[in-house]
Amino acid sequence: MRRKPSGSAAEDEGDDSGASVDRNPSSEVARTCTQPHETKKELNSIDRRKTLPLDSGRTSHELDRRKCTDHRPSTRSRIPNSTSWKSAEESNGQISRIRLAEPPVISVPTKEAIADDKMADSRPIHRRPRLHSPWSCSRLTFAITVVSLLCLAAILHSFTTRQLDTKGCRMSFMRPSFAKLSDFDTEHTRFASKYSVYLYREGQVDEDTKVKGVPVLFIPGNAGSYKQVRPIAAEAATYFHDVLQHNPEAVSGGTRNLDFFTVDFNEDITAFHGQTMLDQAEYLNEAIAYILSLYHDPRRSNRERDLPDPTSVIILGHSMGGIVARTMLVMPNYQSNSINTIITMSAPHARPPVSFDAEIVRTYQNINDYWRQAYSQKWANNNPLWHVTLISIAGGGLDTVVPSDYSSLESLVPDTHGFTVFTSSIPDVWTGMDHQAILWCDQFRKVVVRSMYDVVDVNRPSQTKPRAERMRAFKKRYLTGMEAVSEKSLSHKEPTTLLTLEDNSNSIIAQGERLTLRKFGKSRKPRAYLLPVPPQGSPGGKRFTLLTDQRLDNAGDSGKLEVLFCSVFPLHPGQSATLFSMNMDLSADSSGSTRLACKNAASDVIKLPASTRTTKKPFWLDEEAEIPPFSYLQYDLEDIADHQFVAIVDKAVGPTPGWVIAEFSDNVQSHRIRSLSLRRLLAFGMKVKLPPVRPLVTEIKIPALHSSLLAYNLEMGGQVCGDQAEFFTPLLRQYISEPYESKYFVNFKRANINLHGMSPFMPPHLKHKVAHDGLSLQFWTDPTCNSSIDISLKIDVIGSLGKLVMRYRTVFAAFPLLIVALVLRKQFRAYDETGIFMTFSESLDLCLRQSLPLVLLALTFLSVSLAQASNQAPQAKPGRFWGWAGNFTESQIDFTKNDLLVGNQDPFFWFMVPLIGLVCVGICVMLNYAALAVTYTFSIVYGWLSVRPAWLSNSDKRIANSPTFAPSTRRRRLLTTAVLLFLVSTVIPYQFAYLVACLVQIATCIRALRYAREARSTANLNFYNYAHSILILMLWILPINLPILVVWVHNLIVHWLTPFSSHHNVLSIMPFVLLIETLTSGMMVPRITTRLRHLTSIFFFCIAIYAAVYGVTYAYMLHYLVNFVAAWLVAIHSSSSDWSFAGFSSILEAEGWNERKRGKTP
Repeated sequence: MRRKPSGSAAEDEGDDSGASVDRNPSSEVARTCTQPHETKKELNSIDRRKTLPLDSGRTSHELDRRKCTDHRPSTRSRIPNSTSWKSAEESNGQISRIRLAEPPVISVPTKEAIADDKMADSRPIHRRPRLHSPWSCSRLTFAITVVSLLCLAAILHSFTTRQLDTKGCRMSFMRPSFAKLSDFDTEHTRFASKYSVYLYREGQVDEDTKVKGVPVLFIPGNAGSYKQVRPIAAEAATYFHDVLQHNPEAVSGGTRNLDFFTVDFNEDITAFHGQTMLDQAEYLNEAIAYILSLYHDPRRSNRERDLPDPTSVIILGHSMGGIVARTMLVMPNYQSNSINTIITMSAPHARPPVSFDAEIVRTYQNINDYWRQAYSQKWANNNPLWHVTLISIAGGGLDTVVPSDYSSLESLVPDTHGFTVFTSSIPDVWTGMDHQAILWCDQFRKVVVRSMYDVVDVNRPSQTKPRAERMRAFKKRYLTGMEAVSEKSLSHKEPTTLLTLEDNSNSIIAQGERLTLRKFGKSRKPRAYLLPVPPQGSPGGKRFTLLTDQRLDNAGDSGKLEVLFCSVFPLHPGQSATLFSMNMDLSADSSGSTRLACKNAASDVIKLPASTRTTKKPFWLDEEAEIPPFSYLQYDLEDIADHQFVAIVDKAVGPTPGWVIAEFSDNVQSHRIRSLSLRRLLAFGMKVKLPPVRPLVTEIKIPALHSSLLAYNLEMGGQVCGDQAEFFTPLLRQYISEPYESKYFVNFKRANINLHGMSPFMPPHLKHKVAHDGLSLQFWTDPTCNSSIDISLKIDVIGSLGKLVMRYRTVFAAFPLLIVALVLRKQFRAYDETGIFMTFSESLDLCLRQSLPLVLLALTFLSVSLAQASNQAPQAKPGRFWGWAGNFTESQIDFTKNDLLVGNQDPFFWFMVPLIGLVCVGICVMLNYAALAVTYTFSIVYGWLSVRPAWLSNSDKRIANSPTFAPSTRRRRLLTTAVLLFLVSTVIPYQFAYLVACLVQIATCIRALRYAREARSTANLNFYNYAHSILILMLWILPINLPILVVWVHNLIVHWLTPFSSHHNVLSIMPFVLLIETLTSGMMVPRITTRLRHLTSIFFFCIAIYAAVYGVTYAYMLHYLVNFVAAWLVAIHSSSSDWSFAGFSSILEAEGWNERKRGKTP
């Protein structure tokens, strides 16, 4: 009878792998085989009282007889290391002193156990049979898994089928050509061998490779191509060639062609790697310096000599290219004032898309802190970004690559220097876009190009207009014109039109009446209709609104309709030609006339999508006929207080189709605020009835509706107009003010309402707001129908589930570790107490009954408290702010307060923690069974490949049937580990070593499973369950490491071999490597019976809490935490090892001598 201090599952089985390390192994074998009858008697006596836990139907006598046979003297017998074979009498005391807590792998009784009628350290534990198998699943686990998968299926189904925005982009065409700037080489930048710069030229339009206009630099996004600049650059070249160069006013105002430069990053992956983003920013600053130098070189430039040389470049960035653009301004090699205009498309400004890399999280924090600090300065001289304007354009719900919520600038830039707008809000676009369509969408690229031409001015060294003018131009192009920040140009104009009317004209509309025209040109001559402007201080607050299906004429145009704001002007005869550029005389040579000095309102017109019985969408596609938009004017009384009349001039000289509605309405009647809670809306919905007598526009504001996690269904009753034909069908605009997101619904009857308002994990606004404006619904209805309209709004619960995908998809990289860590904690606690390492499924079942509900309940209360705290006003703190000069306009705001847990800012969503926990349980169960399926499948295949022919000799059969866990020599393991760690420190990132460790662990599980199935024992099952649980833990960490590995492989493909210092830390992978190497030898983790066993529980519990609270924002830390636990397990393993560094050389020498000895033939 023999006992071993080693914990190896292979060695403890007692077969030939457990031979003696004695210098004369044959003598030990002979001594062991001389006692078969004595052992048989002892085992027969004990079998009558208790059955040994030996599987495969073998009795102890049969096992001993097999041992005796297998241990025949042979030079081919294998002598494992660190194993000392002794008789039971000699070793029992030593075992109790050294390995008291570790059960023997093979349950062979000692004499003391036989006397006490017990098995030493390996008595069978009565466990539920259905939970003994790794495949077993309790009813509770099964039920929760089914509910979890149903919830997950409902979420995914809702995401793909419910509350979807309509695609409305028209295709764009171009004839691209690229000229590489080969002179920009290693003399200018250290990245010349990896990156390159191209100049775009449009074929058949502008093929001159000399620079001659305003420099624009396009920055592609994550894995983007430099060729993505084609649609916008082609439109810019075509628009200037066909339109602007023939406009003398535009040319004299400083408008020139745009020289588009684009960067080839070799499709670098910047979304996952912070160092790559910093490298690109460094390269781009050097590229800008080179681009600007081209305009100084007469050989490369074709600009007018009287124009100043450019000192800045306009930046156009897509996706992560927009973040790289902002990073450029914080780099050490940034040339001051070389960038003052940045336009980004689908760029995640607020937070990184994923937090798997520590460098990208740190880079984001540094960039955003720099921008916030700059705009927190009170004086412009202390703000290095004072002249910079930043426009962020988001695609909306169709963008499934980057959450459009992350495009928000509200936490970074004040509205004086930038804003965020959605493509569905932009006039003449009115549609959402996916991540790539935002680059080639025809109607959108036209708006972008025109906005860029609006701000250029080659007469200035900066090549752009002053910041205030740039912001005014961008707001004009990108905003609807109905926002509070929209500026009306009417008050800044001088009267340009002299309108002369007959004194006895009956065209003056009575105060408070509405003007409606169903057809133009009834009088067969131009005619003006005058609406008196109400006096200031009118009750209810007045507002002027006008809607027509015609385009409003500018001064001098020959259209159908012109709108003027006029004041009585007693002009002397003969002065009209000198004071006014236009003279509109409608007096018909009457002796008595009234002269009005008027301003044209065409510059303030707001375009609305046409809403008729035939329209279905606010846009038109390539195969459809173009739909002219409606023209809408809206002025508060304060904007037109200096005028006395509004003149609507019908300039048609014959009957012409068209209509116009104009009125002064009370704000009290047109604006309603519904203050109801989300709970009441969820229970009862909201119903509103528009009265028969109502204004042209009715607006309903619901402050409680501000969350992006909810979707709604809105329905409107039919508009009945009786015998009279309606002017237009109802038109709906849903909008929020921060960020600027509007959606239009034409011919409105029912609509799906969803928004990008308050979102999880988003930082607070730069200026704290006490209350949210919420969702606003703006209805244009035909006021002449005189019929009431019923409106109902309900929460779409099923449709709201789909909104969780984009906001919480990164949760599933962190939150499942809460489940796995609690399961491992339970497994180790049971193992230390009972010596049984239960299966992952059984431990999960116990967690579902005990610890997990309590943890989720505590996290739910924490989530509610964090949501309540996030709505509190920031507290002013004295002192300096991040080292900047202390002159700030606002109190300090904690921009990280929404980073914790699930990032909720509304206590209404208390259920998110239990819901995410429920879904993660199902995902963990499925991953567990997937890993089991893989290991079982490969174990069977491995068993088939290990079968040997029957005609082999007995010695060969013994070798062929030797344990699957034949541990490799220590020297081989040490050399393998040393080589791998050396490669990590020099060439490969530690993420690659982690992937190798995962693959090795899978192989270890496969071998452990086969060994446990062939020689079943408690120890074998313990080891397999232990190895399998470690594998599950490592698999959940693997997604955190894979993105960096992808970046490294990509750099190898493009022949960029410069290592990243941040990913060659040996300590980040050494514990994993040592643990996996230990497991490859079949070494079971020793039990801990002292108080130190509580440390294991504490470590796993800390991982669980961190994964839930900080995992989404700082996911990269999970690798380091699990790495620490791996180091702790290695320390536990090492506590039972009998070798030390002092005996390192002797180990190598002994193993070399043993190998030479085993190689001899008798």
